[in-house]
Amino acid sequence: MLKTIGSLLGRKRPRGDGSSPAPALPDGRRIYAIGDVHGRLDLFEQMIERIESDDASREKADTLIILLGDLVDRGPDSAGVIAAARAWQNTRPVRMLMGNHEEMFLRSLNEEAALRQFLRFGGRETVMSYGLTREEYRTLRHDEVMARMEDLIPREVVEWLESAEDLIIEGDYVFAHAGIDPAVAIDAQSPSDLRWIREPFLSHPDRMNMCVVHGHTIRDEVEIHRISGWPNRIGIDTGAFRTGRLTALGLQGSERWVMEASQT
Repeated sequence: MLKTIGSLLGRKRPRGDGSSPAPALPDGRRIYAIGDVHGRLDLFEQMIERIESDDASREKADTLIILLGDLVDRGPDSAGVIAAARAWQNTRPVRMLMGNHEEMFLRSLNEEAALRQFLRFGGRETVMSYGLTREEYRTLRHDEVMARMEDLIPREVVEWLESAEDLIIEGDYVFAHAGIDPAVAIDAQSPSDLRWIREPFLSHPDRMNMCVVHGHTIRDEVEIHRISGWPNRIGIDTGAFRTGRLTALGLQGSERWVMEASQT
């Protein structure tokens, strides 16, 4: 269920010092948001190390890690990424958002039409990371692939994916995989928009009273879309599966910093 905070539009939050407006987290809170990993375990492991090091180098804080979704598909080791994320949750607070690729993955376990879509958009690599062989993929019918997926993918992994959240709100920030419909109150956002939306969100021309941190739409660099100085949104999907660059955003108070893991 989505937390009710009212519409994202219309309410201004004056900062009082005449400076450019800046969204902020509550005192003592620190957040690291990680963009779309897409099966790149090598980059994810590197990012975990960098975040742990960065967090340890700063003053003590109540730190939260937010995975913006699309851990799976396209890259070579979705199974490894999921295992690493679950292991990380055992050591510190880590919350995960449901991406459109997690949605396709879960639907493909029970719907043959969804499986066809899933396999076309990177799901082949995910299923093979759980042990489906190339020969099986080449020769099995779709219903047989579904049966093999049931055998190969542990039930606890499915349950973990099903537990992913749609939206997280912290201070002046909203975290969503793809974004939000800016014309709809935050408690009325549809899961489909949160996982799939591009327009009218990406180029929304009016200022929102909160800043949306999202992935889903690949850009060469971190993209900050500002309206009258206020960042309506910050996109941090730098296309890890094809560029070899995984991006994270660090937040504390009104400070922001960018971290990158890259292939060597």
